[in-house]
Amino acid sequence: MDTGLKGLEAVLAIARRGSFRAAAIELGMSTTALSHTIGRLEAGLGVRLFNRTTRSVSLSDAGRDFVERIGPALAEIRGAMDSARSQRETPSGLLRINASVQAGREIAPVVLAFLRRYPEMQVDLVTEGRLVDIVAEGFDLGIRPADLVPRDMIALPLGKPQRYAVVASPTWLAANPVPLTPADLPAQDCIRVRLPNGALFRWPFERDGEQVLVDARGRLTLDEAAIARAAVLDGAGIGFFIEQDVADDIAAGRLIRLLEDWTPPRPGFCLYYPGRRNPSAGFAAFLAMVRERAARMEVRG
Repeated sequence: MDTGLKGLEAVLAIARRGSFRAAAIELGMSTTALSHTIGRLEAGLGVRLFNRTTRSVSLSDAGRDFVERIGPALAEIRGAMDSARSQRETPSGLLRINASVQAGREIAPVVLAFLRRYPEMQVDLVTEGRLVDIVAEGFDLGIRPADLVPRDMIALPLGKPQRYAVVASPTWLAANPVPLTPADLPAQDCIRVRLPNGALFRWPFERDGEQVLVDARGRLTLDEAAIARAAVLDGAGIGFFIEQDVADDIAAGRLIRLLEDWTPPRPGFCLYYPGRRNPSAGFAAFLAMVRERAARMEVRG
């Protein structure tokens, strides 16, 4: 039976993602090739690892036991491989990073500089709204706002603090009163934001130590910042954004900032990762570049 590490990694990816298609995308292979890989492994073992229907994939009892056993073993193998790679003078291999969309934009320049400096390295940067367990889902690093970093992780600040921005278009403001406090926000014209977990985002405000959480009300609910920005630009109402997502619009006068004295700086992004005894050369080199960038930004003030 020829399974190989790739076959075992494939089993873990499908178990993680709950889908052959999603696992194939993660592994960089076709769904057909992945299905054949699992089929050969199941034939060699003589048991089915997955129960498949046209709509769902789930682990069989044998598959569940198999995953529980190979998971720790593969983690040890990855650690041994990282230890071996750490002895290389030239970093090589794959670095997987999970980030929010905004954090992905923040780290992208570092990733590009890293690839230029180390041509034998590859980076898989996955951006998504949900906060994932980076260890369980096979990522080396995560990037999120400092207040969302799990406590058991090592955190490295990436740069300046972030701010929220409350904005509306000149067209909307020409036809409506300007809100001067969070209590003045209109009942029908706030663009509501749905979080990845399905909950509606409550708009946080703070001034002079007073904190207010507003359950924004409005006729339009969205779960994508780019669509919300387009809606506000079109005059649909007031939006609540990460400042960097609308900074150019504010500077150009396409959007007008509101309640600025109620949106103080908040914690910036942090890169985080679990402790490692033998980090790979590529992992260590990437952290070194992030620290270099943070030091430069600190000097600039």
